Amino acid sequence: MRLIAGEAKGRRLRVPRGLRVRPSGARLRESAFGILEHRDAISGSRVLDLFAGVGALGLEALSRGAAHLTAVEKERDVARVLSENVTHCGFQDRAEVRTESARRALESLSGRVPAFDLVLVDPPYRLGLVPDVLADLLRLGLVADGGRVLIEHARDESVAPPAGYEVEVERRCGDSLLTLLQRTDSAA
Repeated sequence: MRLIAGEAKGRRLRVPRGLRVRPSGARLRESAFGILEHRDAISGSRVLDLFAGVGALGLEALSRGAAHLTAVEKERDVARVLSENVTHCGFQDRAEVRTESARRALESLSGRVPAFDLVLVDPPYRLGLVPDVLADLLRLGLVADGGRVLIEHARDESVAPPAGYEVEVERRCGDSLLTLLQRTDSAA
């Protein structure tokens, strides 16, 4: 798996066999970043990548001009590979890897960091994790005014955002669906 565009274009990401990860494929990442770049949502942004895996989405954001990445992966072995990928791409000065659950990371980040401009949410499919994550992001003030949340989920998995988010776009990509939300004024 390689980064598609930007300053680290072509860099190969390590995806070890045997670890339980489902990295976003090139076609899906290209669609996701096409959606984001069309809305000028990447350049200079502070990015939070929840359920980061080996870093395919978050590192693609850095490669395309994001200012900073906070990547969260709870599996220690996967987080170690993610850290190696950050270093291999030369982003160690612009990225932080947190080895903890998404919920624990959100609680610990609240009030300690500025709100994020872009949040990438790619949880294991069909476990129903998205609604709680969306609510926690708002409750804890972790999405900046006008900030965006990009969710990758199974096509048959409904994402009904709570008040405080507006659906900007949904795009089917194979068996997955990309849903882009924007934080609205009613989130306050």
